[in-house]
Amino acid sequence: MHISIDNRSGLPIYEQIYRQIKQQILNGSLAAEELLPSIRSLAKDLRISVITTKRAYEELEREGFLYTVAGKGSFVAPKSIALLREESLRQIEAHLQEICALAHGCGLRREDLIEMLDTIVETEAESA
Repeated sequence: MHISIDNRSGLPIYEQIYRQIKQQILNGSLAAEELLPSIRSLAKDLRISVITTKRAYEELEREGFLYTVAGKGSFVAPKSIALLREESLRQIEAHLQEICALAHGCGLRREDLIEMLDTIVETEAESA
């Protein structure tokens, strides 16, 4: 597992850790049932507070990406297709909101966006 902290980022450190671990779970870099570094070990490696690491792990556990076994550590939760789909849908919605805001700012109509999307989909299909 690779985590990098950007001190210039506007994101809190716990959120940077949370996002990177979550992304590694979603893209398959971290497999189901894989043991993660202990909270203390990760904090030491990243040279940050144990509390910060603990907060990231707790958030991942709350969302169902990790589970903890007392005395053994934190593990990647078995992937739930519904959970992965929901996460992907949330990311798509966020990107679409950004796209709509940009489109509105430069006067694009809904039809223009649909035409752009159709072109992109066609291009992707041709290159596959």
